[in-house]
Amino acid sequence: MTEEKIQKTQPQENKMGVMPVNKLLISMSLPIMISMLVQAMYNIVDSVFVGRLSEAALTAVSMAFPIQSLMIAFGTGTAVGINAYLSRNLGERNFAQADAAAINGIFLAFLSYIAFAVFGLFGSRFFFASQIQDEVIVRYGTDYLTICTMVSIGLFMQMTLERILQSTGKTIYTMITQGTGAIINIIFDPIMIFGLFGFPRMEVAGAAAATVLGQCVAAVMALIFNLKKNDELHFRFRKFRPSGYIIRQIYKVGIPSIIMQAVVSLMTLLMNGILLMFSSTAVSVFGVYFKLQSFVFMPVFGLNNGMIPIVAYNFGARKKKRIIDTIKLSVVIAVGIMAVGFAVFQIFPEALIRMFNNSPDMISMGVPALRRISLCFVFAGAAIVISSVFQALGNGFYSLLISLIRQIFVIVPVAYLFAVSIGLDAVWFAFPIAEIVSAALCVVLLIRTYRKQLKNIPDSAPESV
Repeated sequence: MTEEKIQKTQPQENKMGVMPVNKLLISMSLPIMISMLVQAMYNIVDSVFVGRLSEAALTAVSMAFPIQSLMIAFGTGTAVGINAYLSRNLGERNFAQADAAAINGIFLAFLSYIAFAVFGLFGSRFFFASQIQDEVIVRYGTDYLTICTMVSIGLFMQMTLERILQSTGKTIYTMITQGTGAIINIIFDPIMIFGLFGFPRMEVAGAAAATVLGQCVAAVMALIFNLKKNDELHFRFRKFRPSGYIIRQIYKVGIPSIIMQAVVSLMTLLMNGILLMFSSTAVSVFGVYFKLQSFVFMPVFGLNNGMIPIVAYNFGARKKKRIIDTIKLSVVIAVGIMAVGFAVFQIFPEALIRMFNNSPDMISMGVPALRRISLCFVFAGAAIVISSVFQALGNGFYSLLISLIRQIFVIVPVAYLFAVSIGLDAVWFAFPIAEIVSAALCVVLLIRTYRKQLKNIPDSAPESV
């Protein structure tokens, strides 16, 4: 089919350009927020079951987090670039280029999988042995990480194909795929870890196997939904040739996003090193915090996933008021979610820790850790939304700068300084300090972005249908 024929068959303007903003943001974000809550729940369940094996098993899974986070950084960063470029082309009604962006994005996801599979095969044991001498933790961690990387095709394809659905407003399908993958993980976690119903007892490796099984099923479902339900895109895999131009456009936003999220991996790795100055239990506490905070942060990330295509589409369509209204509403919702999370962490820290491990050391370290780190939540909510606005408008460098300052130039040095001068309890204050700094920087850069990119856009488009 020629480009001219494709454009003639397109429906009227996408809902992202005409539906009332409050209704649009909720309809775009709520399914993703729900599915991400389910994902956060299976992340927690994963560690809860592993924690029932031993504290060494929980430490091993916590130490594997930097590599898992790095995989998510590459997958999500590439998907963010696809999302922004694809949505912008839809807003400009350049449908042929949007189709090409989707196909090239799938190709990039496959390349990412190959890279991490090679690392998993040859580097998993070295990664753990270089950090800790406990052979039990090294063995558990190697088993876990090898499976997660070698079968990460599901992770990369799931993230890419779901973002393509989000780019065209088909968020209900991402809720189905993510929810299904999470439910499969939750069901098979105890079965594979403890060897129930005739399955062999795989222990920590079982947690990894359940995770990749859920990801692969979700990826297949997302592919089917794109082929069958995504009418605004036409997938042509036959005679595909990578486009250097499109890949550059994707990574113009994607690479800063990858680096921005990859610094989380680096920060976690460095923090683990600082915490090992005290004990492996401190690393377990940090790992538990990351699992628990995902239950608070995931809905905000879901909100962002709904917001980014709206902002990108309306920037392409030159509709300033819709962009500003979307940003304002997103910040209010994000701060509200984070305020609830802050209250829970302040009131119930001991109960949260006991879900994973009842040891006295875990409780004594974990309670002050949760209370002190959660002081950052409200500031983080606003900063996360504003950073995503920069990505949607093609300013990925701003998001990168904010992330680098928060994760590397504030958290790690402050944590190390507190560790050597005061003690473990003070280390956790590095997180709220970093979030206050990054939130202030976000506001300054948002004002600059408004003046340069949005202020002079005329907006006479209708606000609703």
